[in-house]
Amino acid sequence: MARTAVVPVQDRAETAPRTDRDEADPLDAMAVAVDRAVHAWAANFTGGLAPTSLSAAFSDWAVHLASAPGKQTQLAGKAMRKWSRFGQYAMRCALARDDGAEPCIEPLAQDKRFSAPEWQSWPFNVIHQSFLLQQQWWHNATTGVPGVSRHHEDVVSFTMRQLLDTVSPANFMATNPEVLRRTVETGGENLVRGAQNFVEDWQRTVSGEPPEGTENFRPGEHVAITPGKVVFRNRLIELIQYEPATETVHPEPVLIVPAWIMKYYILDLSPENSLVRYLTGQGFTVFMISWLNPTAEDRELGIDDYRTMGIGAALDAIGKIVPDMPVHATGYCLGGTLLSIAAAAMARDGDSRLKTVSLFAAQSDFEEAGELTLFVDESQIGFLEDMMWFQGTLKSGQMAGAFTLLRSNDLIWSRLVHSYMMGDRAPMSDLMAWNADATRMPARMHSEYLRQLFLNNDLAEGRFEVEGRPVALTDIRAPVFAVGTEHDHVAPWKSVFKVHLLTDADVTFLLASGGHNVGIVAAPGNPHASYRMLRTRERDGYLDPESWLERATAKEGSWWPAWAKWLADHSSRERVAPPPLGNPKAGLAPVCDAPGTYVMQR
Repeated sequence: MARTAVVPVQDRAETAPRTDRDEADPLDAMAVAVDRAVHAWAANFTGGLAPTSLSAAFSDWAVHLASAPGKQTQLAGKAMRKWSRFGQYAMRCALARDDGAEPCIEPLAQDKRFSAPEWQSWPFNVIHQSFLLQQQWWHNATTGVPGVSRHHEDVVSFTMRQLLDTVSPANFMATNPEVLRRTVETGGENLVRGAQNFVEDWQRTVSGEPPEGTENFRPGEHVAITPGKVVFRNRLIELIQYEPATETVHPEPVLIVPAWIMKYYILDLSPENSLVRYLTGQGFTVFMISWLNPTAEDRELGIDDYRTMGIGAALDAIGKIVPDMPVHATGYCLGGTLLSIAAAAMARDGDSRLKTVSLFAAQSDFEEAGELTLFVDESQIGFLEDMMWFQGTLKSGQMAGAFTLLRSNDLIWSRLVHSYMMGDRAPMSDLMAWNADATRMPARMHSEYLRQLFLNNDLAEGRFEVEGRPVALTDIRAPVFAVGTEHDHVAPWKSVFKVHLLTDADVTFLLASGGHNVGIVAAPGNPHASYRMLRTRERDGYLDPESWLERATAKEGSWWPAWAKWLADHSSRERVAPPPLGNPKAGLAPVCDAPGTYVMQR
């Protein structure tokens, strides 16, 4: 039985105030245009973040804190206790130079800024302990204030953490013992190299060039080199069919739907990191969607265009190349969300072309979508819509900025210290080069995505419409293989886990080590890879995430073989000769060699 309830909503047209004024009043249109232009101009200075959203959150917090004397007293008491403890610690360290004194506070497990031995020596032990105590006090001050909305509390706490991170003692040469030691050892050579690194990065940024080293990972030359052909192309996608790597193949083909906010080749990186190459080596016929990198001319492309011209068109083409065979459909990130929509619509309409559905780090319920929800409220979305109205798209750098903020210590401040102070360049990898090869998003599609999925959660609550009628994920009956990753800041695994609540299908859930990208690109031979996996049958009762963790046994190694085995188990027993690349008789003659042309668009 379905485990979700459809939440009815009133028709806004019935509740909106009526007016006798002409809806096409030119003054109204002018007012809207002026507001949009102002917001678009302001976005140039805010990186796409709405100042109104931030000010509303801080106003909510400040007003409620000012009217909460109990909370104020609690914070004052915490401050006194912290500084009393810190004073005693600092005195012991200063008088006795006691590097082994028990610290006042331990950093969070993921905070590695002060883990080097040099930070335990005086005076740097005192400096970093003072910073951590301040950080903890501000966390207490921005959380648990009576009356503050949960969203505003999260925004204020996140913002204060970002502001404090900018003044971390690790970010300044005079207070970072690791940098001082390196400077002494090299006679300042590290600072010279750091200055050179800074100038080079600045020049590349100004000229719009990718980071240094990406030239060693060009698509079609070093990455995305699995042999194949583009067998279909329309305005939105190129469909790649990969050459077989075995004499016989499983009859059912695999269609991979990547997210359109990224280039598809994250799943076809260097040969040793290519999921596509691995699948063909396991005897699967693999098709991949490569999305168009949209421009302002594509501003009116919406989610349904991505469903019909993307997944729908790809399935139609595959049906002409591998006729009468259902497809193992696979979606990654937003591609998985889109696949869920398409699969639900197909199930509703009696379309049985999907043999299985695999979802990698893909959410269908956005109620607990992690820290990305910090950037999603009515004010922020309205600001983005005005910005995109002016641009026609959401530019790649604007989306990347939001993701970077979620891991600012790793992606901003750590880079600053290592590249510009220590003088060290992190070697470029295929995954890092791919991450720098970002894409844009059409204004209409991104607005629909933010409003209908993130803000209103329409898909999970049964309000998302396809062709004028709502779709329900409970209609999906094809077996589901869902993958979450332990340290995912984009699609938290407990949010991905909700597929158990949203579908009535047989669900195999796998929790991989790593984050949103590294956890998925975990090829066999990776010494740090591990995973847990457990199957839940349609008739089984619900298992909450914590109980699931207790039952699912941890296994070392890549999860790719487990998924390949699952696909094979859900395929026909008899293997067959590989299908031809394309089908000229059906109008699907190969267009060009993989990786195609859309992936090259900048």
